[in-house]
Amino acid sequence: MPASQPRSRARDRNNVLNRAEFLSLNQPLKGNQESRSSGRKQSGQAGAAGAQNSNPKERRQSQQLPEEDCMQLNPSFKGIAFNSLLAIDICMSKRLGVCANRASSWGGARSMINLLGITGHGIPWIAGTLICLVKSSTLAGQEVLMNLLLALLLDIMIVAGLQKLAKRKGPYDVTPGLLDYLTMDTYAFPAGHASRAAMLSKFFLNHLVLAIPLRILLVLWALCVGFSRVMIGRHHITDVLSGFVFGYLQFRLVELMWMSSNTCQMLISIW
Repeated sequence: MPASQPRSRARDRNNVLNRAEFLSLNQPLKGNQESRSSGRKQSGQAGAAGAQNSNPKERRQSQQLPEEDCMQLNPSFKGIAFNSLLAIDICMSKRLGVCANRASSWGGARSMINLLGITGHGIPWIAGTLICLVKSSTLAGQEVLMNLLLALLLDIMIVAGLQKLAKRKGPYDVTPGLLDYLTMDTYAFPAGHASRAAMLSKFFLNHLVLAIPLRILLVLWALCVGFSRVMIGRHHITDVLSGFVFGYLQFRLVELMWMSSNTCQMLISIW
């Protein structure tokens, strides 16, 4: 122990930092700390004064931004379910668009599918109804044809209005045809061909006496017309399904607005 004490004293003597001129380096600078703390206080006070003097609208926006971020990062269950169904609809519609262009897997059958779609177009049906109405000589036939003409006109106007409101594009960039422009059927939702086919099939099933095979063929025709629009890439699956629903609702509306034989005769006489 006595020998170790002189050694420690010698080390302390030889240590450069223990000299008087270097002692200030081992001690914290109180002045700098105080200046730093005072600078922080001043900057904090300036920031608080600036925040108080800022516009109240900016403060509200700054308070609302975290909530908006939380809403985007944590969407509701309904939003997640809706986006998931929408993604599935788009994916399935693109896969079923086998005739969207000539390079598609069923591109050679595009002409046939387009011909099937023309059978559900509004212009040919309106023209055919007018021709049959001119050639009809029975009151019952004229009554049915006049209400059919009313149903076709309502279908075109309702579908055009809904499409203008929704403005949904199809799964593929398919240019509408001339007949589509004439009936203002330029958007995807709802599918006009599907609504017209559903409305016509329900109308004929209710007001015409048809054999069972013809009834089955009529329903199959409506389904084929609707889904042919998916095959050519013009509509999504949900567009066609909603078109079927709207077609049935249009039929119910025509049944409520059904014109009697006297009304039909008065309109025919005016025409």
